Amino acid sequence: MKSGEKFVTPQGFTAIRDGIKRSAATEALTPGAKPKWLRAPLATGARYEALRQTVREHRLSTVCEEAHCPNIGECWNAGTATLLLMGSVCTRACRFCAVDTGNPRGWLDAEEPANAAHTVALMNLGYVVLTSVDRDDLPDGGASHFAACVRAIKSESPRTAVEALTPDFQGVLADVETVVDSGIEVFAQNVETVERLTHPVRDPRAGYRQTLDVLAHAKHFRPGVLTKTSLMLGLGESNGEVLETMDDLRAIGCDLLTLGQYLRPTVNHLPVERFVTPEEFQALRDAALARGFVECVSGPMVRSSYRAERALAGNNCGIPAA
Repeated sequence: MKSGEKFVTPQGFTAIRDGIKRSAATEALTPGAKPKWLRAPLATGARYEALRQTVREHRLSTVCEEAHCPNIGECWNAGTATLLLMGSVCTRACRFCAVDTGNPRGWLDAEEPANAAHTVALMNLGYVVLTSVDRDDLPDGGASHFAACVRAIKSESPRTAVEALTPDFQGVLADVETVVDSGIEVFAQNVETVERLTHPVRDPRAGYRQTLDVLAHAKHFRPGVLTKTSLMLGLGESNGEVLETMDDLRAIGCDLLTLGQYLRPTVNHLPVERFVTPEEFQALRDAALARGFVECVSGPMVRSSYRAERALAGNNCGIPAA
């Protein structure tokens, strides 16, 4: 099946492979070789294979696979993963994202909370990131299901720290409270890009200010929870706009920030405007720390959940200095 084509899921609803339909006007992928600093290790190794088998056995989706993350080999061989809740079909179609899109029509796996908790226990994780597709087809955007997964994990593995990288719940703050109140240590919602580029980068139902409101409310509702967000660079933003975004985030008390290079997943997605150098990423990290972020994990291969368990180590998660 080709990227951008419709298909029928095992649950019986129609979706689009990799999220964005094919178009006759689609531009070719960025020509030429990627810079040397954008080469990720191959996804091989015994621990990687063992973790993949665990995910398959318990019918879990991971954002590592569904979003074509280039760090899957490094992270899975380190024994860490980000679990993707509520299936692998998103109701939105952001133009940077390779997750399949469609309307799941209310489908949920009732066994997922127990399966997620059992998998986390089997992996003996000290820190787990839970994320999900957007589920605008559900009355609460899936907040109660998300919270049920957190509570199940905490019940079986009480010493495991949980980061929730959530949808924006269409800005419904009561749904944000449902997740924040479930026992998490970190609440994350990604702003993705600077305000000027929010559309067309993100789905029309998403919004720059909406994400800021969600993050602000999470911090206000439970001040002890760390709040976190992520930006992709290389979509046409200026460094000044990135700094302005940092100021907006600090104004609402956002604690943690990640910065990474946008990589075009298929020819149907937005093109890369430029490749940001490691030196630029380091300078932006310094600017973020100067503004008071607890940590800014910044580098070409960084994704929002990259080495999340080490985000408080104060060392850019082990990324070598530029």
